[in-house]
Amino acid sequence: MTEPNEEKHEHAEVARAHGRDVEHVGPVLDGELIDDTLPQPRNRAVPRRVSVWQRVADAAGRMWRSGPMIRARSVAAYRARKIPQDVVRLVWFVLRGNWRWLVKFWNWATYADLRADARRARLAGDADARRAAQELIRSDATARWARLGIVVRRLVITLRVAAPVAAVLWLVDSVMDRADMWPWLADVYTGVSAVWSALTVVVPLLLIVAPVTWAIAAAFEGRDRTPGAGWLVRPDRDDADSWIDERMISKALAHLGITPLDRFYRDGGELVYTVAARKDGEGTFAQVRLPLGVTADMVAARRSKLAANLGRASLETWPTKGDEDGILDLWVADKGVLRGGAGQWPLVHDGQVDVFEGVPFGLSQRGLVINAPLVGVNWLIGGRPGQGKSAALRTLLLGAALDPTAELWVFVMGESPDFDPFRPRLSRYRMGMDDSVAEAATQALADLLTEMERRGKILGEQPGRPPKVSRKLADKRDLGLHPLVCGIDECHELFQHPKFGKKAAELAVRLIKRGRKYGIVLLLATQSPTKDSIPREVTRNVSCGVAFSVADQVANDGLLGSGKYAAGIRATELRINTDRGTCVAVGITDETFELVRTFYVPFEDGADDVTPVIGRAVALIEEMGRAVESSARPQLEAAAPVAVDHLADVAAVLDGERRVRTQVILTRLARHDPGEYGEWTFRDLTAALAPYGVAPVKSDGKKVIRAEDVAAALARHDRDDDGNGADDADGDGRDSGRDPAGTQGLLPDGSLTESPCPDQHKHGSGTPGTHRRPNPEPGRNPGDAGTGEGPSLPPRRPGESTRGGDDSGRS
Repeated sequence: MTEPNEEKHEHAEVARAHGRDVEHVGPVLDGELIDDTLPQPRNRAVPRRVSVWQRVADAAGRMWRSGPMIRARSVAAYRARKIPQDVVRLVWFVLRGNWRWLVKFWNWATYADLRADARRARLAGDADARRAAQELIRSDATARWARLGIVVRRLVITLRVAAPVAAVLWLVDSVMDRADMWPWLADVYTGVSAVWSALTVVVPLLLIVAPVTWAIAAAFEGRDRTPGAGWLVRPDRDDADSWIDERMISKALAHLGITPLDRFYRDGGELVYTVAARKDGEGTFAQVRLPLGVTADMVAARRSKLAANLGRASLETWPTKGDEDGILDLWVADKGVLRGGAGQWPLVHDGQVDVFEGVPFGLSQRGLVINAPLVGVNWLIGGRPGQGKSAALRTLLLGAALDPTAELWVFVMGESPDFDPFRPRLSRYRMGMDDSVAEAATQALADLLTEMERRGKILGEQPGRPPKVSRKLADKRDLGLHPLVCGIDECHELFQHPKFGKKAAELAVRLIKRGRKYGIVLLLATQSPTKDSIPREVTRNVSCGVAFSVADQVANDGLLGSGKYAAGIRATELRINTDRGTCVAVGITDETFELVRTFYVPFEDGADDVTPVIGRAVALIEEMGRAVESSARPQLEAAAPVAVDHLADVAAVLDGERRVRTQVILTRLARHDPGEYGEWTFRDLTAALAPYGVAPVKSDGKKVIRAEDVAAALARHDRDDDGNGADDADGDGRDSGRDPAGTQGLLPDGSLTESPCPDQHKHGSGTPGTHRRPNPEPGRNPGDAGTGEGPSLPPRRPGESTRGGDDSGRS
């Protein structure tokens, strides 16, 4: 490889010697030009060969760093430091075990239990009981000595038989050689020698094993008489002195003063732990099957005493009912962990939210972040003034604001600026204590019901008829199925309003019952959760209940649901100001309840983290090329109401058949337009066709609709629309030339004016001319879209503003 280069250098030296300039020529390489625009072959990486030992080492390293191994190493390290204490404890167990055996033997030998019965009977003056105890002592002593005599007699007989045989065998073995013995006798001596050899090995081994076995048995006998041995597996913790285990729980339950439980312990009973005490977040969880006659509610009623027995505060001790009334679920917090707050809200500086996945709400009692559900549920938040209910509502709304597809409405029934920073992100906002705010909130609830009906029809028109709004459907802007969150703070002022309160309560109940699956969420907050201020149906049907510190059982169950106080789920234990921001919540997770330390996003003097979050939320919307969602959605559908042509729909579902049963017609109509015909009955169908002169007739004993009748009615209807139809002979809008009513089964005229039957859920569903959507206000042009109100929601009342009276920011 170096020879060509050497020749070139020599040639250059010769040329320089003759005075000629020589151009430097580098090495010549063979190659071809490559077009970078053409696809290039991929360079396949050659897999690195890993040895078996390297794989074993990697697997061992992963196992060493795994959670169970870390736990085992922690326990082993703790036990290594506690070896002196463990040795002392085991020695004490051995000594106490031997003492217990000695006491048991003494009681057995002296009939201590029967003598105690006789003594109690003598003190009680019960001569019969005393005589029975004494007779038992005499009879048992007689039987005992009789058994001892039998054993001694059998030993004597065994010795009398075995001793001569052993003496004869020894004598024969001493005077005769085994080679001269009979074969069977030699085999006997061989067996005896084998047994003796085995005894020489086993007996020394037993002399070593027996003391060890005795010590183990004595330690087992002398151990603590309560379940569990948590001291063996207790990890290295700062609060090791306050560790909760089965022994402590059993001792705490034994001193609650519950009569059946006391009797159970006096009889020597031991509790059964279906779930042994284990680490659960920032506390300890255990599940106990209580003895007969004891319920979990009885233990929960003595919560403060149980907390004192466990060395905890009442807030740190949560006894609740498990899957059965006789099963106690007990969660005990580590000392002091609930005194600290939840920390900073995870989304205060960065992040985005999908409301279908939930909103960061706070920390559970186990120290885990709770992503509270929003879509598909409704919320009721309450508590004493100043304990954090408005801040919790603000956290939920902040999370919803960070979803660019969500639309937000807020109504504050009081003079409170808690939600003023939300203005740029809100579609509707009113604040105040006057009647106009109550009227606006009531109108908003009515508008939400109208929107719910519209969304139900839109869902029915989608492929597969989805049962509820999903993320996929919410992202389709032309459908208008985006999440719509309405928050009402101090809602008791609205429900107790003398003019609008009753109507608002009815609308809220209807919305809570049916609006969840349509992406409509209602958030209610109140400081007066009583039966007079909050409708009972609201409490019964709301999905998520949140209770901050409340005064009594009525307020507790008014927020969390009936029976929660008796089950041990109590916000009455929360202390005013001390536990501010901590609440008891149900429905926000799969657990029976959660003790939540809610996140706090400050909005007060000198601190405002809400405004930057709202600014970021608006920026997210602008980055997506969207606008803040509002009631105006002209892209959804035309504003003019469209009347349903029942006759044309019936003609369409006949499908060319001459006669079709009425039940089949109803089924096809429901499939054709579920929103309009989904709940129709035979009476609805008859009433809808009667104005056109069409009525069901009998054919083969079944009610049918004839295609010729429908075709004739359509022809007459078309002529009337063209202005060529003649006046009816009888002046009631029906053709005088039709078949007699008696042969067709047509309902008499008077029946058409009767009220619909009670099983009709939609008003006017069987009345001809029913519209798909509500009629516009009188005097309003249906096609006018310049008001900023979409067809899905009723128009605003005069003077009502969607954003606190300032509409200049958005058309």
